[in-house]
Amino acid sequence: MQRPRLRAMTSDLRNRLLILLVLPLLALALVGVWLDYRSADEAAARHDQRLLRLLPALADSVLAPPIRDSEPPLLLLAPPVEDFLRQHPGYAAYSVRDTSGRLLLGDAWVQPAVPTTQAPEFHSLEYGGVTYRVAVQRGRTGAGELVVALADGSDPRQQWAQQLLLRVLLPNLVLVGAAGLAIHWAVRRAFKPLVDLADAVERRSPRDLSPIDEAASPAEVRPLVHSLNRLFALVNAQAEGQRRFVADAAHQLRTPLAGLQAQVEAWAMMARASVPAPLPLNFDKKHPPAQDGQAPGAIVLGVEQIEKLRHATRRTSQLAHQLLALSRADARSLDAQPSQRVDLKDLCEALLESFLDAATGKGLDLGLDVQSAHVAGHDWLLRELLSNLVDNAIKYTPAGGVVTIRCGVRHAMGLHRVFLQVEDDGPGVPEAERGRVMQRFYRVPGSVGEGTGLGLAIADEIARVHHATLTLGAGAQGRGLVVTVVFPP
Repeated sequence: MQRPRLRAMTSDLRNRLLILLVLPLLALALVGVWLDYRSADEAAARHDQRLLRLLPALADSVLAPPIRDSEPPLLLLAPPVEDFLRQHPGYAAYSVRDTSGRLLLGDAWVQPAVPTTQAPEFHSLEYGGVTYRVAVQRGRTGAGELVVALADGSDPRQQWAQQLLLRVLLPNLVLVGAAGLAIHWAVRRAFKPLVDLADAVERRSPRDLSPIDEAASPAEVRPLVHSLNRLFALVNAQAEGQRRFVADAAHQLRTPLAGLQAQVEAWAMMARASVPAPLPLNFDKKHPPAQDGQAPGAIVLGVEQIEKLRHATRRTSQLAHQLLALSRADARSLDAQPSQRVDLKDLCEALLESFLDAATGKGLDLGLDVQSAHVAGHDWLLRELLSNLVDNAIKYTPAGGVVTIRCGVRHAMGLHRVFLQVEDDGPGVPEAERGRVMQRFYRVPGSVGEGTGLGLAIADEIARVHHATLTLGAGAQGRGLVVTVVFPP
């Protein structure tokens, strides 16, 4: 769950950086287009001024009217006009027309509108795939009032408008695209140490609170690594204090509870065997004497009260034992302890002998279905795991039920997986509650029998220590509960 969320956050940050970096590049590209246009506009203005200077020279080049009406006027191009036409072959032309628009001299396609005044005018004309800037003026010549025009196809403003996509926009778009890819690659490379650090933290075991090597981290993330190490140290200190408290409390309770349980068991045996009257217990001799010759300050306990006291002391003693087992299973020091080769078949057979009397006394059929199987782990912890599972099965299975202990090796997809399993045909655990029964001190509502809600929590914790997976399922024909522990290959 965390990894996709981390990837999404990293992607969002990468996209934000891309936008923040690419947008200025686009703005710079637009500024470049505008500056290029301004430069072309200034160059075009200079071309317009040149054409304006050449128009009077072109008008002066018309020296005399035609001798015959069918002949053109006498023309002798002035040197500036001749140089202009020679320097721009294929991109320069002229025309001389009368006031009615009839062509007298020059190129017929240079045909701007006839001006109504003598002020010079500018037009754009498309010819042969080239956009020309045409300057036209009506004025006096040696052949009378005529209209002279000069066309220039080298106008940079006209060429800029024509080649806008190919020469201006396309290179800028390619530049922005290449910059975006480079930025994406650079940002991904820059974030790689942070992603690697997050992956390393995510792959850690919940019990691994050792500090991260700050020297191996990039300088940019060292403050974050330092803060994480400080947090790890605080959490570790708090967890260690809590574990020590639970372990010390459970250990201190075991001795007096064991003595109290032994005393209550003795009273229970006496009450059931030979004592016909209620059993007096003298707790306070300062009280006045009791009736019927009983000792002063005596508290009278019957067989029923003794049985209740017996069950209470057993539950309290078991709770202390489970708290101590939970504390020992949760300790980080287990990671440093060497593993042993544990024979699960021998373990199951030993647990069968230990619980046989309890199962027989309740009228249960406690069976064994085992194969040779070995795992690397801690023998005393695995014994505690199996003991909690078998104890739970016996507690919650009604009289006449069946409890089976299994172990063996499963073969799937070319892997050998060792498993440990306890199955019963009792009330089972509803599917909706199977995730919650792993929580400490949680019991399914309406459960019968004695229990503390720690058995499955301890088993699950021990399975985690051994990198195994504990799962709950329904028994045969949908009845009862099957608890399976699968160890890594």
